[in-house]
Amino acid sequence: MGFFAGLNDEKYDRQYSDRALVNRMVEYFGTQTRRLGLASLFIILLGFIGAALPVVVSRMVDMIQGQPSIASIAWVGLALVIVAFGLWGLNWLRRSLIVRAVGDVVLEMRSRAFRAAAEHDLSFYDQFSSGRIVSRITSDTNDFGQLVVIVTDVVAQIFQAVLIAIVLFRTEWRLSLLLIGFLPIIFAIAAGFRAMARRVTKRGMKAMADVNAAIKETISGISIAKNFRQEESIFQSFDESNQQSYHVNVQRGFVLSLVFPTLNALGGIFVGVLIYVGGWSAAQGAVSIGAWYLFIMSLDQFFFPVLNLTSFWAQIQGGLSAAERVFALIDADPNVIQSETKDVPRLKGEVRFEHLHFRYSDKEAVLTDFDLLIQPGENLALVGHTGAGKSSIAKLIARFYEFQQGRLLVDGRDIRTFDLIQYRRQLGIVSQVPFLFSGTVMDNIRYAAPGAPESELLRLARQIGDGEWLETLPDGLQTEVGERGNRLSMGQRQLVALMRVLVQNPAIFILDEATASIDPFTEWQIQQALNLILKNTTSILIAHRLSTVKAADRIVVMQKGAIIEEGNHESLLEHGGHYAELYNTYFRHQSLAYVEQMKEMVAK
Repeated sequence: MGFFAGLNDEKYDRQYSDRALVNRMVEYFGTQTRRLGLASLFIILLGFIGAALPVVVSRMVDMIQGQPSIASIAWVGLALVIVAFGLWGLNWLRRSLIVRAVGDVVLEMRSRAFRAAAEHDLSFYDQFSSGRIVSRITSDTNDFGQLVVIVTDVVAQIFQAVLIAIVLFRTEWRLSLLLIGFLPIIFAIAAGFRAMARRVTKRGMKAMADVNAAIKETISGISIAKNFRQEESIFQSFDESNQQSYHVNVQRGFVLSLVFPTLNALGGIFVGVLIYVGGWSAAQGAVSIGAWYLFIMSLDQFFFPVLNLTSFWAQIQGGLSAAERVFALIDADPNVIQSETKDVPRLKGEVRFEHLHFRYSDKEAVLTDFDLLIQPGENLALVGHTGAGKSSIAKLIARFYEFQQGRLLVDGRDIRTFDLIQYRRQLGIVSQVPFLFSGTVMDNIRYAAPGAPESELLRLARQIGDGEWLETLPDGLQTEVGERGNRLSMGQRQLVALMRVLVQNPAIFILDEATASIDPFTEWQIQQALNLILKNTTSILIAHRLSTVKAADRIVVMQKGAIIEEGNHESLLEHGGHYAELYNTYFRHQSLAYVEQMKEMVAK
């Protein structure tokens, strides 16, 4: 059990009964009634044609016992050819309809799963691996599609088996009763495999999700791995997940591979018994040779769909497991819950925390009885050591996390009553490591405002350092940024991220400043871009640069989730408290006076 310890369910996983899953699938196929209706008609025709085949051959055997004419034999041969072509054509039509219907349903399911994943807030992704989520959206939806194809194949064969059973009863009811008596034994053994197949199939899917997660994480961090020469380490991490997936799926293969051979062997025993009994009856004159031959031929066509149903039961369980995992993602409860969805007018930007309590988990209190008022248009800088609660304040304002007690008001209205989409359209957020999507600089700047004209983008870009930063880009705004913006320097990425917010014209601006060192000229350009944003917004800045701190209207100093000091730069330095300590530790070396002092010391 230790080897499979990592294959636990996610917290949002749910247990659905087979009935609930089938009802849910029927709901998805509600839009495909026409295609499914035609496919059902073809299935009925296939059943009749398949059932007619042994009857035709049986009549031919009875004819051969007499003196058949050439014409009658020719008619029988022609009938068999027509049956063969009919089976081929109807099967092709049935499969093409089913494949199209399944494709549309998988498309819809995948879209819903992706939308559900996209709508979950950041706290969801803090808890659950994005690689495993990707596996549900891609692999599991595909497995669900395969399930439906298998089920339609089995349904067609079962319908054919029912018709053949009717023919067999009309031909020789005593042998047919013996045949029916064998079926409970087959179904009982198949039911024994059901629970085992469902269990090992779900475990195999989880193992594959772990492999996807390992690949995504290692590829995303490949530059770090190479910097520290850890290629072998990331391979070992992947290999561990890969080996686990291998062992789990080998175990799954052993279980599933037992099903058909076991049932096939039982079927062979039953056929042998029936042939013996039927042959003995024919020898006694109880049945005709043609009827006995019809029975022998029909046995294979009768048992084949029955054995298919039982052997494919494992694959059906796999498809149900896949559907269960996808539905669990779609049905996962949101962590952030709005009590109402009221329209949000243009915000003034007043933000008020009232006796607010927030924790990421039961053991991790971050803010306790927290109070803070940010005035409209105010430029507020948050400073403090790591873990002080600065980023938590920003995330709560952005409504990425749910607080447990107290109130958070924006323009005097409870943030839980807002329509989140409308509210977040008035937020401008720049994270500490700006993320850029593959595409051009212009594509990334337009991300939140797709309709912004190029002339407006150029006008705004030229207000930053007289547009000199554009000259550092090989193709200006049409420069390709590469994956995650890796073709641009850190400073260029920050400028593009700030331009993206500037074009959006938000009412509330949240900035988690990057800590990476950049040259003074780029810092000056970034400060110009910040100034353009700050003059029209309420700003919450998690500050790492002295220039940002000094320019703030108010500095809030935090420690262990509480405000311990607040004021402007000069008053806090004069106070000589925690801010002065932070200044001497983090900010002082960025000041011009400090740089000049160091130069003088070196010169001496």
